[in-house]
Amino acid sequence: MTIPTERLAQITHRFAELEARMASGQLEGEAFVQASRDYAELEPVARAAIAVQAMREEIGNLTQMLADPEMKAMAEDELADLKQHLPEAEHALAIAMLPRDEADSRSAMLEIRAGTGGDEAALFAGDLYRMYERFAASQGWKVEPVSLNASEVGGFKEIVANITGTNVFQRLKFESGVHRVQRVPVTDSGGRIHTSAATVAVLPEPTEVDVTINDGDLKIDIYRASGAGGQHVNTTDSAVRITHLPSGLVVICQDERSQHKNKAKAMQVLRARLYEKMRDEAQGEEAAARRAMVGSGDRSERIRTYNFPQGRVTDHRIGLTLHRLEEVLAGPALAEVIDALTAEDEAKRLAAMGQ
Repeated sequence: MTIPTERLAQITHRFAELEARMASGQLEGEAFVQASRDYAELEPVARAAIAVQAMREEIGNLTQMLADPEMKAMAEDELADLKQHLPEAEHALAIAMLPRDEADSRSAMLEIRAGTGGDEAALFAGDLYRMYERFAASQGWKVEPVSLNASEVGGFKEIVANITGTNVFQRLKFESGVHRVQRVPVTDSGGRIHTSAATVAVLPEPTEVDVTINDGDLKIDIYRASGAGGQHVNTTDSAVRITHLPSGLVVICQDERSQHKNKAKAMQVLRARLYEKMRDEAQGEEAAARRAMVGSGDRSERIRTYNFPQGRVTDHRIGLTLHRLEEVLAGPALAEVIDALTAEDEAKRLAAMGQ
C-alpha cells in the first residue's frame, strides 16, 4: 500500500509541531497530558513515515546519479537494495496508520469456562488458565484470580482473572472463542480419545469513568458459600451475588473470606462485562460477529484445537497448525499463534482501507 507523499508530509509536520510544543515548557496540567498522549500515539507513525520519506528521497537521488558513468555501478547496487526494502517500510507505515482500538493498551479480564466434556472439560479449562498464566509471565504481566469455581477432579468449572500490564487486551483479544481439546482422559481405562471444550472470553479492563453503575440498579444477595475453599467457606455468609437489573447481568464471587472483598471483586467483573456490552453496542455488527465467536461452549463451535495424540495446535480461523503443542501450552510459544492472528487482522483491515 503506497502512502501519498503529501500524506507523509502532513504526518511529519504534525509530529514536529508536537515535539516543539512538548519542548517549549509552556504546557501545563491537562494540556500537557493531552499533548503527551497525542505524541505517544503519533510517534510510531511519524518514525515510520520519516523512514519512508528518507528512502524515497534517496531513491530519487540515486536515480539521478545513474546518468554519471563513474557513479552508475555504485548507484545501481544501492538503488536495487533500497527498492527491495522500500515496500517493507511502506507496509510497516501502513500498519502503523491503521486505526487503533482505544482499549488495546489496557489490562484485561480473562474468563474461562468448562464447556462440553464434563470433568475433562474442567481439566482442560485448568490447562488453558495455566497457559495464559505462563504467557503473561513471559510478557511481564501480573495475573490475579478474581473468581473461581474449582472442579472436584481438578481444573475449573469457571475461573475469572485480572491480567494487568501494557497492551494486554491488544495481545489477547483474539483468544476469545471456543477452544477444543482431543486427548485420552486419565479417567478412561480404554485409551479412547475424547473431545472436550472450554470457552475463553477476554474483556478490556474499564475505568470507573468508562462505566457508571448506580447503586439503585443493583440487587445484591449475600449467602453462605459452598464448594472447595477451606473450612471458613461453609461457615460464614461471605458469598456475594450481584445482579445488574437494567442489563440482567449476574456476577457471583465467593472466594474470599471477606464479604467486602468478594463484593469488590464482583463489581470489578460486572464493570468489565458492562463495558464490553457498551463497546459491542457502539461498534455494531462487527462487534456482534466478534462476540459470537464465544458461542455456547459446544465442541463443534471451535476456533482452536489442541490435539494431544498428534502433538499439534490448529487455529481454524487462519488455518495455522503448529506441531508444538507442549511448547504452546507452556506459554511463551503462544506468541507465535497470537502474532499470526494479529497479522491476519492487520492484512484484512489494510485490504478494507484499499477498497
